[in-house]
Amino acid sequence: MAIKFGTDGWRAVIADDFTFENLKKISKATAIAFQNHPKLSNGIVIGYDTRFMSKEFAEVSAAVFANHGIKVFLTDSFVTTPTVSLLTRDNNYAYGVMITSSHNPAKYNGFKLKDEFGGSMGPSLLVHIEKVLNETPDFDFGSDTFEQLLSAGKISYTEGRKYYIDNLDNKIDVNTINNSGIKILYDAMYGSGQGMMDELIKIDSIRNTLNPLFGGSSPEPVEKNLTMIQNKLSAGNYDIGIATDGDADRIAILREDGSFIDAQKTFALLLTYLLEDKKMTGAVVRGFSSSELIKKICEANDLKLYTVPIGFKYISELMIKEDILIGAEESGGIGIKGHLPERDGVFNGMLFSEMLAVKKKKLSELINDIENKYGSFYYKRIDKHLSDNETKNMLVEKAKDLDEVAGIKVINKDLLDGCKLIFKDGWLLIRASGTEPLLRIYTETFSTNKTDEILDDILKKFNI
Repeated sequence: MAIKFGTDGWRAVIADDFTFENLKKISKATAIAFQNHPKLSNGIVIGYDTRFMSKEFAEVSAAVFANHGIKVFLTDSFVTTPTVSLLTRDNNYAYGVMITSSHNPAKYNGFKLKDEFGGSMGPSLLVHIEKVLNETPDFDFGSDTFEQLLSAGKISYTEGRKYYIDNLDNKIDVNTINNSGIKILYDAMYGSGQGMMDELIKIDSIRNTLNPLFGGSSPEPVEKNLTMIQNKLSAGNYDIGIATDGDADRIAILREDGSFIDAQKTFALLLTYLLEDKKMTGAVVRGFSSSELIKKICEANDLKLYTVPIGFKYISELMIKEDILIGAEESGGIGIKGHLPERDGVFNGMLFSEMLAVKKKKLSELINDIENKYGSFYYKRIDKHLSDNETKNMLVEKAKDLDEVAGIKVINKDLLDGCKLIFKDGWLLIRASGTEPLLRIYTETFSTNKTDEILDDILKKFNI
């Protein structure tokens, strides 16, 4: 198969395209592509999540790198993706590798690369790996086994989880959270975020065991997958619900009554907390599918706002070049100044807990404060399964010819990533997913909620 990097790494179905052989190829191609990296003598780090055979895949990848002469530090247990980013940056490694398929269904696994600065590796570098893959008919993976390389010291274990937890303890006001009396419910979604916040703050946790099938659901923190935590919140006496995805780089927040807070308001809540309470400064960067609410907050506070294509790698690139206070994407990935130029669901969950402890208000009250100040914004996304890339691309092209949706006139179009149709009081974005066989359709309206009307009409127009 042609191994290609999508929005965030390479992902494929286990035993179909995600095989030991293909993993060896992409590991070897990565080793060759960056064999002249100035930090390569410091080594690289490899981590893995809780998916089926992720540990075994990580060991195979480690052996390929070590056989190529690269010192490998392998985490001694499953870890979150941000842990690999943190280890890469703080230990001055050349790059980091994470075996994960993030929020994808259980049948998938994947290969993510983290750059030396502790964020997603940008597309300008990933093309070098694809070039090696395309130009090399046969790879020599070396003959030494994982056990031999471990015994020879060419592969060493590193304490990833402990390092991350200690780092978290230094950045979050743990005492204020624990002394506040707020009650926190955390849904690990059977992912690698389990057992981390518990080490520092008093929380109740669900789905915090190893389950490679993720209980029959995808470990994606979107509302349809969060019924369990919603039911427990509505029946209990909690102040906040926190959920993280399979590799714990993305987050979802739920109100005290169990109702879901969309990622746009999650972004807005943290942005206002950083500005108003922590008195932090810097520009803001958002993904192309993010809310206009963020633009209004930036305008009101005289903050520079960048809008980039979808994929946190584009946000990471800006966070290392510019003074960025916060960078976020629609899917719940948020990077914060002073931590990492990278998404981190566990860190952000702790930051939300700190916010509640400091502000001494309910989440519903904080959202009302934002809406009273900036107005009402209604946001919705649907995904349609379309495995045929030609069909997905054809529908994106078809959207470019539309001059109205649900009787609402299109006044402008933005083609930064997919096709965004702009209305007087809202917008609609049609885009082919870069990691899954999906057509993603997003819409937002201001003042009046017309999201369902818009989505219903575009599905009729597309006949899907």
